Amino acid sequence: MFIYYGLAAFVIVLDQFTKWLVVKNMELTERISIADPYLGLLSHRNKGAAWGMLEGQMWLFYIVTVVVAGGIIYYFHKEAKGHPLFGVSLMFLLGGAIGNFIDRLWRKEVVDFVDVTIPIINYDFPIFNVADAALTVGVVIIIIHIIMDEKKNKKKVS
Repeated sequence: MFIYYGLAAFVIVLDQFTKWLVVKNMELTERISIADPYLGLLSHRNKGAAWGMLEGQMWLFYIVTVVVAGGIIYYFHKEAKGHPLFGVSLMFLLGGAIGNFIDRLWRKEVVDFVDVTIPIINYDFPIFNVADAALTVGVVIIIIHIIMDEKKNKKKVS
């Protein structure tokens, strides 16, 4: 069980460390190219949720994050036993949620910095951070877990 919480802690530490590096070493709106024009670091702040939605509603984010984190911990202890993939997904979600929560509490905004353009369709993806990436990875792993669990259950019925 501690390994799982260690994963969440790793996500939080990595998230906060990368955000600290951006805040300390980059000016707001400064962009450092990594693989121009497809990947770069862009110092950006978000006072809302994804894509700036609900800007200035910090009280709502505090409540939602506490409820979500509590739900994740509850589900982890109730449902993830014997399902390592599900446990890993929940810890990615927990780490991501807490990483952005720390920003909202401490800075009153979330530090975003990963700037990606998808080349084939020339889509400028919304700027994100390690916590956001962990949330996405957590959701993808949950979907994989559900698909694998459904296949396993179908084999049991057959």
